[in-house]
Amino acid sequence: MTKPASNLQIDSSRLWDTIHTTAQFGATPKGGVRRLTLGPEDKQVRDWFRTACEKAGLEVQIDGLGNMFALRKGRDMSKPPIGLGSHLDTQPTGGKFDGVLGTLAALEVIRTLNDAGIETELPLCVTNWTNEEGSRYAPAMMGSAAFVGDFTVDDILGREDAAGISVAQALDDIGYRGDKPVGAQKFSGFIELHIEQGPILEAEGKTIGVVEHGQGVLWYDGKITGFESHAGSTPMKHRRDALATLSEIVLAIETIATELGNAVGTVGEAVIAAPSRNVIPGEVTFTIDTRSADAGILDQLDQRIRAAAAGIAAKRKVEVALDLVWRKEPTHFDTTLVGAVENAANALGYQNRRITSGAGHDACNLNTRLPAAMIFVPCKDGVSHNELEDATQSDCAAGANVLLHTVLSLAGVAK
Repeated sequence: MTKPASNLQIDSSRLWDTIHTTAQFGATPKGGVRRLTLGPEDKQVRDWFRTACEKAGLEVQIDGLGNMFALRKGRDMSKPPIGLGSHLDTQPTGGKFDGVLGTLAALEVIRTLNDAGIETELPLCVTNWTNEEGSRYAPAMMGSAAFVGDFTVDDILGREDAAGISVAQALDDIGYRGDKPVGAQKFSGFIELHIEQGPILEAEGKTIGVVEHGQGVLWYDGKITGFESHAGSTPMKHRRDALATLSEIVLAIETIATELGNAVGTVGEAVIAAPSRNVIPGEVTFTIDTRSADAGILDQLDQRIRAAAAGIAAKRKVEVALDLVWRKEPTHFDTTLVGAVENAANALGYQNRRITSGAGHDACNLNTRLPAAMIFVPCKDGVSHNELEDATQSDCAAGANVLLHTVLSLAGVAK
């Protein structure tokens, strides 16, 4: 193998232009993007991406869940490709960079290699994973989870959104239920570039986050059953208030996560059944999201939250049901690939640090079955999942350059 010039750089302007071109698909008045998975805007961006990959000489295949794989051949086709990419779907009030940066930077890596006439020893595969966000369908990171066997394809195809539209129907509606078997694509390793979605890199003046861990996740669906009664004529001591119960549970979760350290806890959804101004809430459904990079702390979170909920329920004479709907163990990324990312960042002269991902990513799923790693770049004020999400052109280019040189170190350059 020969080594590419250390000064090989992606085209920063071209990457920036593609980011803003794709932001038109589902653009919101506030400058964000609403591109729910498998909806019409997702079809638009997928069509654009497929055409762009084909123009770059890639062979595009789509599996039965809409995961997209764009292959660039290498000199040695007997070995699986190095994968690179992320996702193109967004939150309902999402930004221009979450997921999109990683997918478009992967495309830019291919364009850069084409421009330089570089053939890699191993093939490369640019990937767009289906439903990473989980905002229309649960679970989040659905495409990659099924890819590694955490869910069956039939299970995922049968999941429905709030309108009762199944994943199978949505895929057919936009024409992206492919014929490639889910999980059939093989990889030698996978690298995902992403904005940090947190404030650490910006606060420390670092350009690159070398991601070595990802937080584990516990998701619960909760239901509180109290008793509806008149808001004016029911004395406080006789109430069985479901919403007041939830208020205590929310504060208990906040306290537990704070006391344990290296943990976070959030109640992100709450719905009062048949709400009325002058009726004490008798039923509330809610969700809990708790996370930690330590599996032992996840266990403690589960035990303490359940105990707190039971105690609050007994005190308030209500019923509290907690259903654990998802447990994702903490991710510890492949040390060789993490080292390759760090070496690339150092060789390019970017200030960097080791970091833990607070959010889940497709690479976290993939790491359970194959070597994977991630690269982070700063986002303004750490804001993400918000229309105000922002990142600089120079930071995006830096992340793409680290991606380029990491991939080259893993795939090699053909003689």
